[in-house]
Formats: sequence, structure tokens, C-alpha cells
Amino acid sequence: MSAQPGRTAGPAKTHLRSLTGMRFFAAAGVFLFHGGAAVHVFASGTAHQTYGAAFGQAGWSAVSFFFVLSGFVLTWSARPNDTKGAFWLRRVAKVWPNHVVTFVAAALLITLVAGRTLNAADAVPNLFLVHSWIPRPSAAMSVNTVSWSLACEALFYLCFPLLLPLIRRIRPERLWAWALGVVGLTFLIALAAYALPAEPAWPVATGSLWRNWFVYLLPVSRLPEFVLGILLARIVLTGRKLPLGFGGSVALTVVAYAVASLFPGATVTMVAVTVLPLGLVIAAGAAAESEGRPTLLSGRTMVWLGEVSFAFYMCHLLVLRYGLLWLAPGTHPTPVALGLLTLAFVGTTALAWLMFVLVERPITRRVSSHLRRRAARTAGDGPARAGATDPSPAAP
Repeated sequence: MSAQPGRTAGPAKTHLRSLTGMRFFAAAGVFLFHGGAAVHVFASGTAHQTYGAAFGQAGWSAVSFFFVLSGFVLTWSARPNDTKGAFWLRRVAKVWPNHVVTFVAAALLITLVAGRTLNAADAVPNLFLVHSWIPRPSAAMSVNTVSWSLACEALFYLCFPLLLPLIRRIRPERLWAWALGVVGLTFLIALAAYALPAEPAWPVATGSLWRNWFVYLLPVSRLPEFVLGILLARIVLTGRKLPLGFGGSVALTVVAYAVASLFPGATVTMVAVTVLPLGLVIAAGAAAESEGRPTLLSGRTMVWLGEVSFAFYMCHLLVLRYGLLWLAPGTHPTPVALGLLTLAFVGTTALAWLMFVLVERPITRRVSSHLRRRAARTAGDGPARAGATDPSPAAP
């Protein structure tokens, strides 16, 4: 990862607090999705269907947002003299500890509470974050189900030091053409999935097992979203014009979300329909903040929520599946069901804060401190700058 070559006039690199705040909205979207898809708390069939219609697209779009955001922020915060080894070590320190903690918690809950036996052929690939390469639901969605996305992020992190120098060579005036080409690739992936068998059905969502796995779970199929994030970061950093401001990008995203919600189970709505609007929200938010325009998302509370969002994402499904099972099993009248989901949301936030304070933050700080000391010894120029933190996002 070499130094960035000269670029045209663009915004100064700043720590993007508003993008940190956005992360919590995406994590909340996944929670709301699983509140209807993974648990059934509504006694009223109408209420359950209404909830599903409102939030059935939220999980798909939120994960896509995280993947684009990952490429964007890693590019924005790329260090001029970073090494591949240091970059990969920071990524492992950011993702692996929370993964291991929730892996162990999920394994204990599955065996002791649910009374099921873990299959080593599914659990071991999960632990090492290669499980979503396997076209078998028992493997790809094993143990802590949401960790499938970390297998995608693992591929992204592996590729980033190789991709960034290549994308930096693209002339600024051609960046938008490349970005639109990558968006087009997401549509091609969605259409190519129809060459795969329509049977068997995917056991946890509408559609074909093979098609859903190919479009949604297979890490290489999600790589274009990460690349789009890199390209959008370069677009903002090189001062290229964005087609919409932040408000317009949010409005476009709402429209795309509504359109995608009309076609549940269609491969094209899993990623392709919403990926560009989501990317524009990220780019417009970054441009606004770097130009000094205030945003509600950069406030202290939103930044705190964004900081704990990865831990929130990693533990929320365990709270929904096992916390609600312990607290109030079965289905309930709509007001009670909504109250239980709210309680689960608050409980997940509290648990996420504990994971962030006790696991994620101490380990990332220790690793970053070690790398700074090692870099200072290598350079022979005295102690490294104190207080630096890793600004890049974790996986969802």
C-alpha cells in the first residue's frame, strides 16, 4: 500500500464521524429485519405480514450498505506508508475477537438451550470465516448466523491492499464510469443466478438455495459492493461532482428500498437495486462533513452508537432468538410484541456496549499501539503519534 499520488482539488481527509453514526442505522435495519424474519412474536398474522412488508428489505440493504461503507472508509483512511501485514493485523484485531466471543456464546446457547449438536463440518469453517463459500445453509448460516458477512469481509480485507493501488491509477475523470460499471456488474450477477437451479428452496428466505447463495452469500459475488466503496471514496477525494446531495441521496434510497420491497425473493433486489443509492448516501455524507457542513449523524450520541454497531450486529440475533425465548416464548398481541422487540433492542445495545468496552476496543487499541511502536522503531524517528485509533469500519 503505497502513498497516494497527487490528486485534483478535493476535500481534506477528516475523520468521518457522520459515517460512524450511519453504521448504527444499518445495524438497526438488520435487527428490524430479523425481528420479523428470524423470530415470530406477533400473534396477529396481519401484524406479522405488515412488519415483514416494512422491514423485509432492511436486512438485505443494510448489509450492502456495510460492504460499500467498508471499501469507502478503508480507502479514506488508508495510511501512506502502511504495510500489508500491518493492515491485515489491524483488520483481524477489529473483527476476530467479537467473532470468537459470539461464536462461543452461540455454540453454548445452541447446545445447552436449544439442545442441538454442533456439526464440526459446519462450525470449523465458521470459526475461520470461510463458511459462506460453502453452498450449504447448515454451514453458511451456522453457529452465529450473522457471521456469514464476516467471511465476505475477510475476502475484502485480503484484496484491499491489492485493489487500492490499481484503483488509484484510474484517472479522476473516469472514476464515475468505473463506478457505474461496477453497479452494472451487480445486476449481471443477479441475472446470472437464474442459470442456477430453482430447487431446492432456500430454507430461511424466499427463493432458490443456489441462487440466493450465489447472489447474497458467496463472498466473490459481494466484492463489487466493496469495490464501489473504494471508487466512491476516490471520487470524493479527487473532488469529482456528486449527482445528489445528502438529502437527495437519502430520498433516492427510500425510493429504491420501496421498489425492492415490492419484489421479495428476486435476486436483483437483494443488492443491485439499492447499491448505488446507498453508495451515494455514504459519499454525500462524507463530502458534506469534509466540507464542514454540520450533520446530526456526527453528534456524540450517534458516534457512540456507531462505535458499538459492530458488536450490536454480532450479538443481536442471539438476543432475539434466545433472549426472547427465555423472557416471553410464543406469540403475543401486537403492542406486547412491539414492546418485546423494543426491549430486545435496548438489551442488545447494552450488551454491545459491554462487548465494545471489554473486548473490541481494548484489543484494537493494543494492536494499534504495538504497530505504532514497531513503526517508530523501524523509522528511528522517535515515538509515534499518541492517541491514534483505527477509523475504519468493522464488518457489519
